[in-house]
Amino acid sequence: MATVELRFSALPEHVRTARLVAAAVARRAGVDEAVLDEVRLAVGEACSRAVGLHRNHDITAPVKVALIEEEKQFSIEVGDEAPHAIAGDTPGAAPDGDADAEEDEMGLAVISGLVDDVEVSTGRNGGLIRMTWPTSPPAVALA
Repeated sequence: MATVELRFSALPEHVRTARLVAAAVARRAGVDEAVLDEVRLAVGEACSRAVGLHRNHDITAPVKVALIEEEKQFSIEVGDEAPHAIAGDTPGAAPDGDADAEEDEMGLAVISGLVDDVEVSTGRNGGLIRMTWPTSPPAVALA
């Protein structure tokens, strides 16, 4: 299992770099060329969401991205350190405002529309979006 890890300051201009790196690593891992635009868009959305959460909560920790190549699949994990409401919290206790919550839900809906296999986990100490795509074995060149 090969993993590439990125950490970047929560600045919007770094999202483009994360998208480019994700697409390059996905291509090398064997993700179908027809899906690479979806990979770029999904990573851009997930990273933009994490950057927004960090900026809204004045978090100076970097946004974390892990690009994980496994047998027959390629996964990307985008993590933030923003506090999220969890089950059992009282209404209104969430640190996010209504506008932030709506924007967050919209971002997650976009990601879910782009990626068939998405897992979202959140808690008081941050969140993680894991997106997974199937890979194909590299073509064997004939001599």
